Amino acid sequence: MRRQGLLLALMTTAGLTTACGPGAAPCPAIAQATAVSVTVPASYAQQVAALHLKACQDGACTEEDVELRPGSASIDQGCTNGVCSATASPDGTKLATLFLQTLTESPMAVTAAGTAPDGTALPVRMLDFRPRGDYPFGEQCGRFITASLVLDAEGLHQRG
Repeated sequence: MRRQGLLLALMTTAGLTTACGPGAAPCPAIAQATAVSVTVPASYAQQVAALHLKACQDGACTEEDVELRPGSASIDQGCTNGVCSATASPDGTKLATLFLQTLTESPMAVTAAGTAPDGTALPVRMLDFRPRGDYPFGEQCGRFITASLVLDAEGLHQRG
């Protein structure tokens, strides 16, 4: 009986040390957004005052007027004593997000309709594409699916 208890204790301890050892990378505590994100580059942002998005995937469509938020770029502030920092600086872009019930890697159709600052309608842009799946934090942290687009003077494009 003592041998079985010792064997069980050794197996449990061995399992814990391999699970918590240096090989296990921690995963960030962030949730994946089920959304289509659209970036309007600085070169086109002044021509877009309002934006309406419609996204259809797997037989379901979501559409709404979306908020255009100012975009920013991260500016490296350097490192001191092993502590690094950065600051955000406005870069002239505009960002929009259309939240969805679900997001998969199946084909998606997105339509963007906008209004210029003078109230005139911008050209309606459409794109059929596949959202992309990736493991940005390693396979142990799960697959993230993104639907990131760019709207510029030439049209709507999937972000590279």
